[in-house]
Amino acid sequence: MSRTVATASDLVRIEVEDGIATVRVDRPSMNPLSIEVQDALGEAARLVGDDDEVAAVVLYGGEKVFAAGADIKEMQDMSYPDMVRRAPVIQECFSAVARIPKPVVAAIEGYALGAGNELALCADFRVAASDARLGQPEILLGVVPGAGGSQRLARLVGPAKAKDLVFTGRMVDAAEALEMGLVDRVCEPGQAHATALEMVRQYVGGPGLALRAAKEAIDRGLDGDLETGLAIEAMQFAGVFATKDREIGMRSFVEQGPGKAEFTGR
Repeated sequence: MSRTVATASDLVRIEVEDGIATVRVDRPSMNPLSIEVQDALGEAARLVGDDDEVAAVVLYGGEKVFAAGADIKEMQDMSYPDMVRRAPVIQECFSAVARIPKPVVAAIEGYALGAGNELALCADFRVAASDARLGQPEILLGVVPGAGGSQRLARLVGPAKAKDLVFTGRMVDAAEALEMGLVDRVCEPGQAHATALEMVRQYVGGPGLALRAAKEAIDRGLDGDLETGLAIEAMQFAGVFATKDREIGMRSFVEQGPGKAEFTGR
């Protein structure tokens, strides 16, 4: 059974089918991420995060383009005071996507540039069509990434590779993106969404609270030192012992062996 969940904007919609939510940006022709789209993405993140029927999420911009960047025409006339007020809101919208407490895959067709690449960086995994192009070209406009690109990109591919992309503004193809760790899988053009669905289908029916704990432990642990990360892990490890799925999983392992548990998400 499939259903559509509306956001405050017609430019972003949520399609839920078989436990997987696709958050679709639909603003032809290049999916520029305007203020309206940014706010709707933050709203969509909260909606899918709170939806008990959703086990995993795919970020998608359609068969032609993921998102070619922010809406430059909209930004062109914004002043310094305007952006002082707006920049934290932009980051909060994207951070809401990064904090979705479920596995998230970005399905990239065509361009993922600037804010589009920053949106993809908020996912746990990225799959790109072989003809996709990714990058942070803000420097070519005389600005710098503002939706997490300087931080999430460096954490993902390392500071030297991040500086190369940010300093030059150059685009990389899918093969180079795979080599540097910017994407995790490359597929045929037109197959990014199907490939992403295949990647996350394994999480449907899984121990949702344990997956949530694992994601939080990894993501929060990366922001501190090892000792802090281990403390976060210990807290999450102890916490899942309060779940029904932990009882089901351990009983199933003892009685039937690994991989046979039928979890409830509780």
